[in-house]
Amino acid sequence: MQTITIKTILKHQNPCQIICIRSKTSSAQYVASRVRDPTFEKLMDKYKNLLKVIAIQDLILANPTNNPSVSLDFLSRLSQKLHLNRGAASFLRKYPHIFHIFYNPNKSQPFCRLTDAAIDISCQEAEAINALPVVDRLVRLLSMSTTKSLPLRAVFKVWKELGLPNDFEDSIISQNSHIFKFSAAHELNTHILNLTDEMHDKSFVSSVENWRVMECCKEDCTVDRTEIQYAFKHCYPPGMRLSKDFKTRVKEWQRFPYVGPYEEMEEKERSKTRIMGLKKRAVAIVHEFLSLTVERMVEVEKISHFRKSFAINLNIRDLVLDHPGIFYLSTKGKRDTVFLREAYERGCLIDPNPVYNVRRKLLDLVVLGRHSMLTNESKSVEICETEKACLQDENKG
Repeated sequence: MQTITIKTILKHQNPCQIICIRSKTSSAQYVASRVRDPTFEKLMDKYKNLLKVIAIQDLILANPTNNPSVSLDFLSRLSQKLHLNRGAASFLRKYPHIFHIFYNPNKSQPFCRLTDAAIDISCQEAEAINALPVVDRLVRLLSMSTTKSLPLRAVFKVWKELGLPNDFEDSIISQNSHIFKFSAAHELNTHILNLTDEMHDKSFVSSVENWRVMECCKEDCTVDRTEIQYAFKHCYPPGMRLSKDFKTRVKEWQRFPYVGPYEEMEEKERSKTRIMGLKKRAVAIVHEFLSLTVERMVEVEKISHFRKSFAINLNIRDLVLDHPGIFYLSTKGKRDTVFLREAYERGCLIDPNPVYNVRRKLLDLVVLGRHSMLTNESKSVEICETEKACLQDENKG
């Protein structure tokens, strides 16, 4: 493969066809060369531990008992999968406001359960989810698909990000048979979630279109309608230098027309103009996807499960990196996470929702760590005995 110089590209290619011009680099080099945003990186430093906490919490709550708990031996066997580098017991002891370790004399081994504070937050989240318009979110997600259908396994990947209840298959889909229906897939043990025929003609307005209307309705608005008709809100990382050439290309891209995420695509020849329109449509779909999530963030790998259904023939990570004014990519916690830039200010959602607010309470407990707990001198005998048992359990592992 020949290395194409920037001058050659600019000479033979329309400026509106490129936003970020990059030389011959690997995908990893492209990620490493991005301009980092300290605010999002700081937030992901907290979130990477929160995600581990939520994974353990879900395992505990999946235990069908009045006082659910799991053994430390069970969690230790999952340490590698849960990315608990120093072992399960060590991780759990870092968050005493969330996890309570106790010794079960009947089974002669230490167990872990959630604290009253963590259980209360879990109940609050369930109540907040019930108050969300989750049916509308699921219908919108299906409406972005070219066939108005999605593999159920793909939806399962993002149920928590969308704010769906953990039993959404029964509580949402089965309870709304006039909206949703199942069909068999070509693969074994796979089902396809479809919108019913009467829902196919339902129209939606995307979040970016709402933003355009709000911008045009401002009293001090000086932007021409033709300038904002196909534009997206851009806000760049602090310290990112924007060259005159870059600004020109972004301006041209902003004006370029495209088919919206909820609009039907017409079959046409694959001209350069159409390809550019498809790329911009892909940006619009990822933008709308993030707008449907509770925290306006999701792992890139999870969005990738929808590429075929959304007719996106691009690498999602590269697409995100090509538009640093719209999205931000963080690689913290051994995962690629994409944020919707315009939704955040100083590490918090500008327009928070009830589920987001409840999850922030759990994040606060994660950040609190071991602070405000009993000192070593005032520990109860039960806690001391539990820690001894945990150390013995770790030594056996």
